[in-house]
Amino acid sequence: IPLLKIHRYFHRKPIRFFSFILLYLTAGSLVFLHSGFSSDTSTTGASGSGRDPLISEGGGGTGAGSSTSDALGLLGRVFKETRRTPRRFGPPWMKENGAQDAPEWAGRGVDHTSSWSHGAKGRTTKEMDDGRAKYIGCYVDDTQKRALRGVSFLDYKKMTVFRCQDNCAERGYLYAGLEFGAECYCGHKIQAPNVSESECNMECKGEKSNICGGPNRLSIYRLELSQESARRYGSAIFKGCFKRPDNVTLALPASAVIKNMSVDKCVDMCTEKEFSLAALAGEKCHCGFPTSLFTLHEHEDEELCLQRCAGEDFESCGNNDFFVVYQTQVQDNRCMDRRFLPTRSKHLVALASFPGAGNTWARHLIELATGYYTGSYYFDGSLYNKGFKGERDHWRSGRTICIKTHESGKKEIEDFDASILMIRNPYKALMAEFNRKYGGHIGFASQAHWRGKEWPEFVKNYAPWWASHTLDWLKYGKKVQVVHFEDLKRELFSELKGMVIFLDLEVSEDRLLCVEGQKDGNFKRSGLRKLEYDPYTPEMRATIDRLIKTVDTALRKRNLSGVPEEYRPR
Repeated sequence: IPLLKIHRYFHRKPIRFFSFILLYLTAGSLVFLHSGFSSDTSTTGASGSGRDPLISEGGGGTGAGSSTSDALGLLGRVFKETRRTPRRFGPPWMKENGAQDAPEWAGRGVDHTSSWSHGAKGRTTKEMDDGRAKYIGCYVDDTQKRALRGVSFLDYKKMTVFRCQDNCAERGYLYAGLEFGAECYCGHKIQAPNVSESECNMECKGEKSNICGGPNRLSIYRLELSQESARRYGSAIFKGCFKRPDNVTLALPASAVIKNMSVDKCVDMCTEKEFSLAALAGEKCHCGFPTSLFTLHEHEDEELCLQRCAGEDFESCGNNDFFVVYQTQVQDNRCMDRRFLPTRSKHLVALASFPGAGNTWARHLIELATGYYTGSYYFDGSLYNKGFKGERDHWRSGRTICIKTHESGKKEIEDFDASILMIRNPYKALMAEFNRKYGGHIGFASQAHWRGKEWPEFVKNYAPWWASHTLDWLKYGKKVQVVHFEDLKRELFSELKGMVIFLDLEVSEDRLLCVEGQKDGNFKRSGLRKLEYDPYTPEMRATIDRLIKTVDTALRKRNLSGVPEEYRPR
């Protein structure tokens, strides 16, 4: 009889439906609670180690997250500013050997970089100094006074050393620190003492073979950032230490004495007055733009700018003779105006390159430097939407200053009257084009693409094209100016000036200085390289090295400088 009643109960469709829903939700809740308790157990008891519970707004906490926070996704893999306004740090107050007369308050701000050990658990020498980052050591981290005071993020499932390093490098920070197996902190200065390696003893949540700090202990790495990576301090970018200009009133037209000077106060003042540069000179703040009177090309030793800010420890505010300079978020509009040529030109100039060699970036620089749109042999709607208005014009329209092309056939090359030929390290160019092909202009190919059949096939087909493209333009081009991508990055002002002259236009130095401050545009893949391994096999490298030597020989036969030293085969 009881079974018959249950059968009749569930036979009624609406009741049966809602009963199943109720049972499903109950089962889900039990699973959720079980996973929460498991998570608490696996973190070895945060409360027992004296660690504060996690603060979900990011950076303020250091313990294991509660199951509720985890479920709501508040510990997502997104960088968030720390609860406290991040300090902005200028040049280091003391070098590793220490200054005898260093002020007492600077003791905690020493850059402890001399005591890194090769004996840390789970690390080999290669892992600790692999060209992208150097392991520095284990450091104390205080929840009230962080050792690294930049941005932070947490991931209690997939944190790895590389992931932390990459995210900090992408934001221009000098140091990356890992704590409690799952927390990543970034900063420009280590503001805590060094401790024994044995105190950094927790494995990374995403890779058991590496150590990611410990309870209130940071495993810190110094990042080997590329030359063009800027040091960022919140919204401002540290540009360096510079000698006071001869005519400071003309070079930096706005100024004020600020009580309790700090970087924040000077940057805020110059931002409010709509200037792109903030120069700190002791208690005085100067604002302006880069000009021929103050180019920011002649860097001075940062020690010459050492003078403590009155309103903030661990910051340098410069002095009367040497200024600490920051770039604000104000856009320098002196080079932002662009238009089509006033009269149609019958002289067609190509901006030729192998795909992935920086053609789009070069177009951005040329447009800002000349004030004229560039065109394209193709049409890319995404580039048009990003502001390349010459993209829609037919390449023969004569309304653009030069035309992007990746073509390398004799007929296509002879259609142009002159050309700027961009050449880039093939190892970098191939990876950039592979990322573009599978990830878009500023995206990245997935691991599946790199490890699948696509990458070997891509290298097999594209590597020979890298060489033949340059050889064809050298052979069939009527008037060719070679620009190496690496030289353009390293010496942007002089290289871009040469390109403007080649385009038969008058050079505006103030405009070129403006370009230097806007050089990245919308098309830059930043940070460390996204692969944790070398995708090139020995066979691939042998082939590419032979191609590099072929191109190097061809350039020298034309009495041009060969390929840059950094990728010439040894």
